[in-house]
Amino acid sequence: MNLEKNVQVKQPKYQQIAVDLASKIVEKKYQIGDKIYARSSLASQYNVSAETARRAIAVLQDLEIVEASKGSGVIIKSYEMAARFVRQFQDVQSVHELQNELLISIQKQQQELLHLQEKTKQLISRTEHFRSVNPFIPYQIEMTADSPCIHQTLQELNFWQNTSSTIVGIRRGNELLLSPGPYASIEEGDIIYFIGNDESLGRVQSFLYPN
Repeated sequence: MNLEKNVQVKQPKYQQIAVDLASKIVEKKYQIGDKIYARSSLASQYNVSAETARRAIAVLQDLEIVEASKGSGVIIKSYEMAARFVRQFQDVQSVHELQNELLISIQKQQQELLHLQEKTKQLISRTEHFRSVNPFIPYQIEMTADSPCIHQTLQELNFWQNTSSTIVGIRRGNELLLSPGPYASIEEGDIIYFIGNDESLGRVQSFLYPN
């Protein structure tokens, strides 16, 4: 069953009254053999109809917590049954509270996920726009021993002819070589900075790491 977000699940009024009376028995405010108020007085005390008060007494009678008769009224019968009823009610309330907390947590997570998705879309959109208006932002790729291009110069590699990309810098350790000439070599551990179009990164990766 699906419930709307703001719907609150409440116990029937007569059940709340029954639990309250049972709690008073457990708290020794009523003793075994004591008489409870007449139904009309009970209705007035809890500000409910006489029918609601009758139902509350009927619940306690069904659970053998009280004994009701026309002549003797409502008499407290069992402390143990009252304690059991209160414990069961508290257990049910605890389950309901945990369920509500879980639903609230799930709703918050869903909201946070939607927020994250929206921010991700914005970031992607702005990144694409930024690159479109700033085409000279370089890509970068790290050279490892797996590349067959290690120890070769840019002239030997015909880098631009094979990739349609231009190397604008090579970082080696703490040094950055800007606008390297055709005789600059590529070594293991180098970070290569290059510029090109949207397909450049894939072409350069395929060229430097063909396997």
